[in-house]
Amino acid sequence: MTDYTEDAIAALSGARARLLRDQIGKVPARPGLYAIYGHDVWEELGLGEPPDDRPLYVGKAEDSLATRDIKTHFGEGRTGQSTVRRSFAALLAKKLDLHGMPRNPDNPGHFSNYGLSPRDDRRLTDWMKEHLRLAAWPKPRECEVPLIDIEREVLARLEPPLNLKDVITPWAAMIKAARKSLADEARAWTP
Repeated sequence: MTDYTEDAIAALSGARARLLRDQIGKVPARPGLYAIYGHDVWEELGLGEPPDDRPLYVGKAEDSLATRDIKTHFGEGRTGQSTVRRSFAALLAKKLDLHGMPRNPDNPGHFSNYGLSPRDDRRLTDWMKEHLRLAAWPKPRECEVPLIDIEREVLARLEPPLNLKDVITPWAAMIKAARKSLADEARAWTP
């Protein structure tokens, strides 16, 4: 484990996370890692009691935390472009009345990367901004360790339940099943 991994874990701690709605304009436009927290929503998401203060999701932004975090996941609200939004949509589908559809209705395909209607995307974005917190770790300019390597070490330590790649958690099967349900809706979607 590198010193950079330890620095990233410290920066991504729940104590440093702030409400998403308060993060707009404050996340640096630099590469790095981010962690999404929601200690109070584990049960609402069907994940049970949180075992500790682990994040719900950890991701990387190769180009810009501001673009990846704020715009893609929480700002523009394009679920078809965001794996973490697809997981939240799947887990909140019944509660928020969300329905899967092709992310490109003019050329349906790749249904596992389903999208939501503009109305459903707004509803999901509003829920996320109200309930989730974000912490970020900008990669130091002098760091030569590939970001993917640091991310994998952070994932191994924190085991966030919504990450479905590069980490094995007890929640993966349940989340994949929920996502499959919305992917099936997208496959059956008609205009």
